[in-house]
Amino acid sequence: MCICSLLHINKIFEVGISEHLANKLQHVNIDLVGKANSSITEELDYISDLVVGVIDVQRGKEKGYETVVKEGLCDELDELRMVYEELPDFLEQVSANENASFPLSLERRKAPVIVYVHQIGYLMCFFDEKISDALLVGLQDFEFAFSEEGDERRFYYHTQKTRELDNLLGDIYHKILDMERAIIRDLVCRICQFVPQLTKAVNFAAELDCILSLAIVARQNNYVRPILTEASILEIQNGRHALQEMTVDTFVPNDTKIHSAGRINIITGPNYSGKSIYIKQVALVVFLAHIGSFVPADSAIVGLTDRIFCAMGSKSMTTEQSTFMIDLHQVGTMLRHATSRSLCLLDEFGKGTLTEDGIGLLGGTINHFTNYDCPPKVLLSTHLTEIFTENYLPQSEHIKCCTMSVLNPDGQTNNDDIVFLYRLVPGQALLSFGLHCAQLAGMYITKLYSPGKSW
Repeated sequence: MCICSLLHINKIFEVGISEHLANKLQHVNIDLVGKANSSITEELDYISDLVVGVIDVQRGKEKGYETVVKEGLCDELDELRMVYEELPDFLEQVSANENASFPLSLERRKAPVIVYVHQIGYLMCFFDEKISDALLVGLQDFEFAFSEEGDERRFYYHTQKTRELDNLLGDIYHKILDMERAIIRDLVCRICQFVPQLTKAVNFAAELDCILSLAIVARQNNYVRPILTEASILEIQNGRHALQEMTVDTFVPNDTKIHSAGRINIITGPNYSGKSIYIKQVALVVFLAHIGSFVPADSAIVGLTDRIFCAMGSKSMTTEQSTFMIDLHQVGTMLRHATSRSLCLLDEFGKGTLTEDGIGLLGGTINHFTNYDCPPKVLLSTHLTEIFTENYLPQSEHIKCCTMSVLNPDGQTNNDDIVFLYRLVPGQALLSFGLHCAQLAGMYITKLYSPGKSW
């Protein structure tokens, strides 16, 4: 089916594309028509005919058992499948003949039947009651096989007739499977001769799918074409988070402006105020711009970026390191390799240890960046506001402080009227409104106590 889809794609390009679209494609470095012609070749037609001539995916659904090879391909296989599909009626007739020859001592409320069990063969099934040992002695050709519990008890026996059926028909279902698998293996071997052509075609289809997906998302969500520049700057007007905006009723966009000054952005603000989302949305805009996509913003000028470094407090389930140790490794890599063209994201770095140690690590990291002649573009969110009050930061034109604005009419930390505005503005925030956030999360705490204090 995938090969047929590839051939269908090629038919589209063979028919041609509109003159308007052709003119548009001249301005982008995407030769879709040329790639389609070189990637989807005559070999795919041969492979398609080969697969379609062997495989019938609907057959198994129609017949009710595992079978995919087309009828008419192998006479021996067709004969086996015909016998298997007529087996229930045949066994019903054989069972009736056998029951007629049984002694009266074997009569049951429900007549025994001969059944076919995969990988075991043919068995005579008696219901509800097992044949007594005394009767079994007189039935020389009967041999107990096993019993089965369920809605009704079943007891299975080998008999002379079931042994004859084993010799005559054998494990017919698995004979069919073995023959079909042999045919499929031969088909796969033939297809494997064209792996390079298939790989090239699939890679083209993947690239086309990616381009179409980016185009559809851009149109549906009003993305704009970014401007890439060699200058190490970043200007985003009303930038949005590509995923977050799809999950909320109203998304508040924010601007970003990083030039030669103010390249180290220290972002403070309460919990729940949107700091992490803002940092991630900037990184996504930069990344999308570099892969040739439109971006979620009203406008964007993106300087060429060599790396995007992240220390976002992520925890890998496959690593034995703690979240804090992972952060340290990520920031260490950032400090060693970041250049003026890099984008560095730090989300609450230093929070995983004692406050004093965290402040020292955060302050040292910021100091390191300020020593650059032209620092990387840094977006750093933190609740460690002591770095402002205790002079941990140097006086530098590279540092710019921003905060996520909050509407707090009474100026209280536990005010129920607090409204998060999700808007990035210049300044610093010294309050986290943690108790208010706890209430929003469903933690209805009336009082918190500590030695000698209560709130």
